[in-house]
Amino acid sequence: MLLLMLERGMPIDMVLTADTGMEFPEMYAHLAKLDEHLYHERGIHLTMLRHPKGFEYLMFEEKKQKPSSIENREKLGISLYGNGWPGVKVRWCTGQLKTHLINKEVNRLKGKYQVLHYIGIAADEPKRIKNEQYPLVDWGITEAEALRICYDRGYDWGGLYEIYHRCSCWCCPLQRIDELRKLRHHHSELWQKLREMDQRAIEQFGHNPLGQFKKDWTVERLEQRFAAEDAQISVFLCAEKENEWKRNR
Repeated sequence: MLLLMLERGMPIDMVLTADTGMEFPEMYAHLAKLDEHLYHERGIHLTMLRHPKGFEYLMFEEKKQKPSSIENREKLGISLYGNGWPGVKVRWCTGQLKTHLINKEVNRLKGKYQVLHYIGIAADEPKRIKNEQYPLVDWGITEAEALRICYDRGYDWGGLYEIYHRCSCWCCPLQRIDELRKLRHHHSELWQKLREMDQRAIEQFGHNPLGQFKKDWTVERLEQRFAAEDAQISVFLCAEKENEWKRNR
């Protein structure tokens, strides 16, 4: 959206993006490249919105304030600090680290200026359309077409979209198991960090929705599963090589 707005000469006074602090390294490199292009074209930089204390503070340290939350946790014997792992029903990460920050800043600007708020939602995401401006929808550009346009202009996210289906937070428990398998393979340092976070969550909250990464799956169990899969592949490859050697004798 931003690239096409620049190319079409549309007015742009500010570009907002929310940084959860848990993005892939390649995403930060992508944003730096985009920031440089934006400054070259319009003389402005990306405005990065960040929670003052970040993801891990919210997950492990934020103190519960609502009496109902305190009472419920005391009944269950769960720590009064931290939100635990996000889930399908309680996606506190999206709210506190993205939408709340953006909405707060947009409302602040609307209180001072006459604002046109453009949002980069594609034409094939109709459920996400509300009451703002959606250039990609107006132009009939789908997610796949938008990605192709970015690639054509030299923006490839360091190859992230050639590996992952989506490039949201690397620690997201809502991603598919296959995506987590890829994380372990392609970003081993992030996978190790995820293992440490999950162990801390289990120690703090126990084996319940707050403390368990996915239903029926801790990160450590996934590590064991993936390691076993790797061992099977290794055995299969060794057997294939041995058979080839015998055939060539």
